[in-house]
Amino acid sequence: MNNQSSEQKLKGLLLKATSLEVTNIQELPPSGSYRRYFRLFTENETFIGAFNPDPKENLAFIHFTKHFISCSLNVPEIIAEDIDNHIYILSDLGDTTLFSFLESNRIKGEFSDEIVSVYRKVLDDLIEFQIKGGKELDYSFCYPRSSFDKQSMMWDLNYFKYYFLKLAKIPFDEQKLEDDFEVFVNYLSQAESNYFLYRDFQSRNIMLKEDEVFFIDYQGGRKGPLYYDVASLLYDAKANIPQNKREELLDYYINKVNNIIPVNEKEFKGMYYCFVLIRIMQAMGAYGFRGFYEKKEHFLKSIPFALQNLDWLLENVEIPIKIPTLTTVLKSLISSEELKKYNDKVFPESSLCIKINSFSFLKEFPEDKSGNGGGFVFDCRALPNPGRYSEYENYSGLDSKVADFLNKDEEVKHFLQNVIKITEQSVEKYISRNFNNLQISFGCTGGQHRSVFCAEKLKAHFQSKYNLKIEIEHTNKINWKR
Repeated sequence: MNNQSSEQKLKGLLLKATSLEVTNIQELPPSGSYRRYFRLFTENETFIGAFNPDPKENLAFIHFTKHFISCSLNVPEIIAEDIDNHIYILSDLGDTTLFSFLESNRIKGEFSDEIVSVYRKVLDDLIEFQIKGGKELDYSFCYPRSSFDKQSMMWDLNYFKYYFLKLAKIPFDEQKLEDDFEVFVNYLSQAESNYFLYRDFQSRNIMLKEDEVFFIDYQGGRKGPLYYDVASLLYDAKANIPQNKREELLDYYINKVNNIIPVNEKEFKGMYYCFVLIRIMQAMGAYGFRGFYEKKEHFLKSIPFALQNLDWLLENVEIPIKIPTLTTVLKSLISSEELKKYNDKVFPESSLCIKINSFSFLKEFPEDKSGNGGGFVFDCRALPNPGRYSEYENYSGLDSKVADFLNKDEEVKHFLQNVIKITEQSVEKYISRNFNNLQISFGCTGGQHRSVFCAEKLKAHFQSKYNLKIEIEHTNKINWKR
């Protein structure tokens, strides 16, 4: 069906259903699918017309919509449908998506209390869809699968493998990776799966209208576990929610669910982060297909955010199964020079130079030679000290043996999360104001283990996220025991 025939058929369908004549029609910007949407203008109101050549997907959307409306859930009203011609017409919910709201209200990068309040409302409604909306839903209309089962998960992982890993030129052992996929999927399949799984629950599929939240584009929904959709929302790449806010909103969600069904918080979070991982990989598959393969550049802009999320996950979450090949592949993504070039599309080259130092509090503080007057000094002496143990005495924070010791400690992880949060605020402000220099220093007793490790971790984080110059100096290196 070409443009003209799509528009004419939508005009005719609206006229037949409502006796309203279309005075103007405007095609809306394309999304990540082959569906096309139009805004239909009449004398006094507007409607949304949809054309989708996939009849089974249309049937799923229409059936789900009618079911959700019968459950008093906020979705667009179906004004008219013509399945034979692959079209239907919906009420117009406006143009304010959760993502556009986030962009316009996120002043200076801050995730304000107002934004948190909206996300809480979204989570409240999500729970209604998952539990109330999932009851008595006829899952036979689901397309292409009636549940998020092993087959669905393997499709997602292979989507990631063929459209991201291969196109991003990441090397891997195919058989060993497939073996890890099997182990991973078997573990995820243990999750209780008697709820409605929205499938693509992200900020562009959530509409805000007159202080109400509405959901759209749920035609890929199916029966599944609770974890996946909240993972999709909180790790939505370009929404770039601060990690502390993610954790706050996850706790809110768990408490709300626990008012309806019993939830063991520790067990929930253990399984939840595994679903975060598969969701990130699924999304990266989409970025690869739409970006690398179909050459749609705006999808490539999500890659740095996805890699940042992946980096945090691998550093802070212990996956309870052994998937060594997959883990190695994911670490290769984070360090890939091929992928770092996409940082330029999100974080343009900056004149800012960050000088990161490690030092010993028993010696002198690092001198700031830039004339900027210094910057941050972080005291690492409250962290566990590998230097107290003889097996680490002749090693430094540059050695994997020391890094393994510190990486496993929750205090160290929490310390670095706080450091990243506070320093990023200055880095982004300095970039926006075209400042040239910022110094960040880490001190510990001997300037050999903890301060060196933390300095290197911060350097790696900034390199993965920003396109700027970073210099690092370990000022007490001459006094190290090795």
